[in-house]
Amino acid sequence: MKKVLFSLLFASASAMAQNVASSKEGLPPLVTFTDQQDRENMMQQLGIKRLRPGPSGNESAPNHANYDEATANPCPTLPDALTLKNGKKVSSPEDWWNKRRPELVEDIEREIYGKLPKKIPQVSWTIKITDKELVGRTPVIAKQLIGHVDNSEYPLINVDINMLLVVPTNVKGPVPVLIMFGRPSFPAPAQPSPEHMEKLNASFKDMMIKHDPSLKAIFDQYPAYTPITRLPGPNFFAPPVNGESPSTEQLLAAGWGYVTLDPASIQADNGAGLTRGIIGLVNKGQPRKPDDWGALRAWAWGAARALDYLETDPAVDAKRVGIEGVSRYGKAALVTLAFEPRFAIGLIGSSGKGGSTLHRRVFGEAVENLTGGLYYWMAGNYLKYGAAEASFGTKTGCDLPVDSHELIALCAPRPTFISYGIPEKGDAKWLDQQGSYMATIAAGSVFKLLGAKDLGVSNDYMKEKMPPVNTDMLEGHLAWRQHDGGHTDWPNMQHFIPWANKFLKYEK
Repeated sequence: MKKVLFSLLFASASAMAQNVASSKEGLPPLVTFTDQQDRENMMQQLGIKRLRPGPSGNESAPNHANYDEATANPCPTLPDALTLKNGKKVSSPEDWWNKRRPELVEDIEREIYGKLPKKIPQVSWTIKITDKELVGRTPVIAKQLIGHVDNSEYPLINVDINMLLVVPTNVKGPVPVLIMFGRPSFPAPAQPSPEHMEKLNASFKDMMIKHDPSLKAIFDQYPAYTPITRLPGPNFFAPPVNGESPSTEQLLAAGWGYVTLDPASIQADNGAGLTRGIIGLVNKGQPRKPDDWGALRAWAWGAARALDYLETDPAVDAKRVGIEGVSRYGKAALVTLAFEPRFAIGLIGSSGKGGSTLHRRVFGEAVENLTGGLYYWMAGNYLKYGAAEASFGTKTGCDLPVDSHELIALCAPRPTFISYGIPEKGDAKWLDQQGSYMATIAAGSVFKLLGAKDLGVSNDYMKEKMPPVNTDMLEGHLAWRQHDGGHTDWPNMQHFIPWANKFLKYEK
């Protein structure tokens, strides 16, 4: 009880300190919500009284998700990506770029992912660590970088973007780079020499004994013991890289570099964090408005800031930078490619609902799952499509004016590789691979209008059948491949790299 009381008092004191600090500086106090409180705040802004619960992924549960194709398409006619709002058909690239694409961007931002604020603070990049390493048989330079977001207008929130850049040094000239959402870590940190290790151990033993003199007897009993030991060194006899090798090693061996970008350092992956991170910083610690960006758009913004840095690094070919992600980060990678034209290529892994899968499909994960616990990925307005009772009545995914095929179309004509695995290996039916294939088929008409190649079949998304697993549909700028692995795009990396090299015209 005392511990609980102390925690409450500490939390209260911290909140009071923040409020005092903000009032002294003339800043609005930092709002602290739980996920539920934040969602309820948005529901109140939108006039929503009740949301429909999302289906369960447990097929034996009473409210299990639908897996019957016969009922998966309640509104099978998709919005036409090549028809203007005034009903006129888009017949030229000029009409796409000047008329239709801006319409789609406006609707997709407002209703699904949110709009970027007009004023976002600048990011200043600094190199924290530079390390020469050997990854497999490839010598590399690895740099840990921190992108500090200017918080001078609201110092109560600090945002430092964390990323790691790794480039091979056994190739000539600048290299293409794939930005990958994930947790950065040095691939093979350089180790101290035996002489340096001996000095470190001697100093460490002295420090430990000074801290606790009783440890001297233990060290005297084991005089050869070294508390600090070397990590396994580079394997000079490592086998050649192949399709079974980690994706990063495949990239390096092919003459590519890669970036690992930490999404959590940009925006937290929860609703309680929406008054923190970059979204909270821009909003000065206040809750979102319905049009404001969600976490997916924030992560995409962070990837664009990483590209800002790469454009300054002479080791990087900034015209050949791609974006990659799996699952929720696959969604973020697709959003990144769609909205940031400087990205040259994308590998979109198992992105499901909110990514490449059609929102209006009712198969596996549903709109209601996103408007429920995962609402913070999206704009506040997206909650309207899960409303069971609201001032405007009720809406479903069928009421969306746009869908994921049009998000994919925003990537055109840049090479876009849609990747999935199979349910038997863990890439669950929940993701609705068929719904993603339908969206990819429908997006193909825009690629063709812009002079790019699509999957090479018709754009009839209700007629075309998803091909068998491990079938290559890689001849076009729009590519599809369902591998026989699980919830990862690793098995497709060996297919992505040569496909990317072909369209980016890159040779090692």
